[in-house]
Amino acid sequence: MKNWADNLLVEYTEGRKVLQHMKADLHEDNFEDETQINSMIESMTFAMDWMETGRQPDTYGGVDKKSIYQRQFFESIDVIPDITDELYDIDSKQLYMTTEEKKALAKIFATWSHKERVCYIAHVVEGKSYKKISEDLKVGKSTVQSYIERAKKKVAECVA
Repeated sequence: MKNWADNLLVEYTEGRKVLQHMKADLHEDNFEDETQINSMIESMTFAMDWMETGRQPDTYGGVDKKSIYQRQFFESIDVIPDITDELYDIDSKQLYMTTEEKKALAKIFATWSHKERVCYIAHVVEGKSYKKISEDLKVGKSTVQSYIERAKKKVAECVA
């Protein structure tokens, strides 16, 4: 479940990679273009830092909460839909989520980083293997395992 900041971070990450490849492909004598590309990379990194932390990078005043945009997103119960029509138990009895359960789920989501959330949901909910998730995210299998283990630990801490 992504919010606007998560979507922008993905786009900015891809854009920054493209700029880094462009910079690597430049000839050594092309100083003006290299300066311009460096400036664009720096601006994108600044914006990404801002979206990840919820505060202006390199300043000490203001909101100092990690992932503030993501946390505000999950604090709204409306982002967790009423899924009573989709949930059934073994005896085909319809299940539902109470408001308290939705709040607990929102609290768990808010403690996860974006990568932990993506990996955990892909593995636990969608049933994907560590290898498949690592291929999809273009990271190592052990990295995926680490994200999932951290997410599970955070779930255990929230439930306790």
